[in-house]
Amino acid sequence: MKKLNFVFTLIIGLFISLNIHAQTKSDYYPGKWNVLVMGTPNGDSKMTFVLERKDGKLGGVVQDSTGKELTKITSVEEKYKTITAAFTIQSYDVTLTLDPVDDDHVKGSLMGMFDAKGARVKETK
Repeated sequence: MKKLNFVFTLIIGLFISLNIHAQTKSDYYPGKWNVLVMGTPNGDSKMTFVLERKDGKLGGVVQDSTGKELTKITSVEEKYKTITAAFTIQSYDVTLTLDPVDDDHVKGSLMGMFDAKGARVKETK
C-alpha cells in the first residue's frame, strides 16, 4: 500500500511541476508580428506590429509591409494569454484582439468583425 501511495504522489508531483513550468515561460508577445486582417471593406490588410514591454507595460507601433510606421499603439490590455491592442488607422479608432495558437502564431479579430492571423517575425543573427 505504501508503494501505491508513493507512485500516486510521484505522478501528482510530476503534473504539478509540468504545470508550473508551463506558466513560467518567457513573455510571449514582445517582438515583431506580421498580421493579416481578412475581409475588410478595402480587402485583406497586412500590417506588422512591433511590440515591446517598457516599465511592465506592453506597447509599440504598427508598420506597413515596407516597415514604415503607420501609427503608435495607444494601449494594450492584457488578460491571461489574450491581448487587445488599440490604435488609430485611417482616422478610425480600432482594436485588435490576439490569442496564441502556438509559439510563433496568433489568431484573433479586428473590432470583433474581421478575422486576423499572424506569425512572429524571426530575426536573423
